[in-house]
Amino acid sequence: MADPRDLHRRAGGMAGDVIGRVRPDQLGNATPCTEWDVRALISHLAGGSRGFAAMITGEHGPGRAEDGPGGDTLAGFLDAFSGLCAAFDREGFLEQVFPTPLGEGPGELIVAMRITELTIHAWDIAVATGQPRDLDPELVGFADGFLRSRPIPRDVNGPFAPEQPAPPGAGDSDRLAAFAGRPVS
Repeated sequence: MADPRDLHRRAGGMAGDVIGRVRPDQLGNATPCTEWDVRALISHLAGGSRGFAAMITGEHGPGRAEDGPGGDTLAGFLDAFSGLCAAFDREGFLEQVFPTPLGEGPGELIVAMRITELTIHAWDIAVATGQPRDLDPELVGFADGFLRSRPIPRDVNGPFAPEQPAPPGAGDSDRLAAFAGRPVS
């Protein structure tokens, strides 16, 4: 299998591209993740990167994720993502065991979780801001395979709501989002 960190970098680049197209007046838009608007969802992605990086390096984890200089959400996301990539590149990381929201597992599990989260939340942000939802097919396929390969926590208020129906003719990105509990129209 190829090094999953390469896919992670692609997922971060894809999410960064979507975030980079968000206009300032769209930061308050509702997202398919009903508890977060666009700004909060971008902050969630940055905070997740910072939190996992701190866990991997043994440093104190961050508080609430902040935007970058001048309120720049893209800069904040990219800074946090860069820090996580550096943590992922540590010698022996892929084999080292860590606690995760899906149970204990090797670093490779954390990478897979982040690829999946970046892909699904890129879809959420694209929907919320009227951007194209046809994401990188390899990343969508990876995230779909990862989610379908294990039991995932499903709860209306949890990370994954119950699976939703995908409309006839839905693309792969929309089908992934529906499987992850997002309403797709």
